[in-house]
Amino acid sequence: MSRAAVLAGLGAYVPPRTVTNDDLAATMVTSDSWIRTRTGIRERHWADTGTTTGDLAAVAGQRALKSAGVDSVDLVVLATSTPNQPMPATAPEVAEALGLGTVAAYDISAACAGFLYALSVAAGAIAAGVADRVLAIGADLWSTRLNPEDRAVSVIFGDGAGAAVVRAGDADEPGALLGFDLGSDGAHRELARVPGDGSRELSTGDPRRPEDRYMVMQGKDMFTHAVNRMAGSSEQLLGKIGWTAADVDWCAAHQANVRILHTVADVLEVDRARMLVHLDRVGNTSAASIPLALTDAALDGRLKAGDRVLMTAFGGGLSWASAAVRWPELAVLDI
Repeated sequence: MSRAAVLAGLGAYVPPRTVTNDDLAATMVTSDSWIRTRTGIRERHWADTGTTTGDLAAVAGQRALKSAGVDSVDLVVLATSTPNQPMPATAPEVAEALGLGTVAAYDISAACAGFLYALSVAAGAIAAGVADRVLAIGADLWSTRLNPEDRAVSVIFGDGAGAAVVRAGDADEPGALLGFDLGSDGAHRELARVPGDGSRELSTGDPRRPEDRYMVMQGKDMFTHAVNRMAGSSEQLLGKIGWTAADVDWCAAHQANVRILHTVADVLEVDRARMLVHLDRVGNTSAASIPLALTDAALDGRLKAGDRVLMTAFGGGLSWASAAVRWPELAVLDI
């Protein structure tokens, strides 16, 4: 049998502070109705002062390790667009916090598609024999990067982290990651970005603008690209692994906007009821959104062993990714 990457544990975490739409309406020109109608979001979780992306990632990672029943891994891959600092990477800090010793650990950045990219890295490391067990984490803390004067962006994002333990196993056993489809298009990098803090800004010698540290996004264009890329990537993957839309029991798509989720379902001809929706309670948690949605569905009993799960994501870059798994028996902890 071929050596494959098998999902063995799952963990997720959001910070305890809940920020409702009404809370935002008290500080900016918006309303609960305006936000719900356009996004489907009713609340999100924002971290308290002093909490870092690494802190969120460590909690989710610890829960994934406990879910898998292990206390060690060979590699930690952290997908994030909001690292603790530009350098060094946050993953070694997370590995240290988890007591994993001197294992290999590094960050990757693929925006909201980051978790699926991290899973693909984990699968590649296992296939190459570089690692037998990998902790893949998606974590973002966007609340510190939101401009309170930009209601179109500030009402969308929440903070959170999700993690998976992936182990070496057989391609035909439950939990085996069945395939991936990845892509990017740098020609549209302007559609979602944080303009400041990088070499592009610093190399100009111009005075730094405080507003450039905030996320900016062209929502209408992102909507169109998100639907086209997630649907297209999903179709490519389904063809590779021999599934049809009718074979999909659950679709865990990036939780950006409920209208995007429904439109992707319609294009793929997957029943909307099979599209996992968790963003109403946590908002867009970027790289954390898919493991958070999977954890939520596993906790309430929707996800059952043997279910065929399609995962797909889209984010800034532009970047997109899809993956598939036949769901294994997992002991999942609360979010």
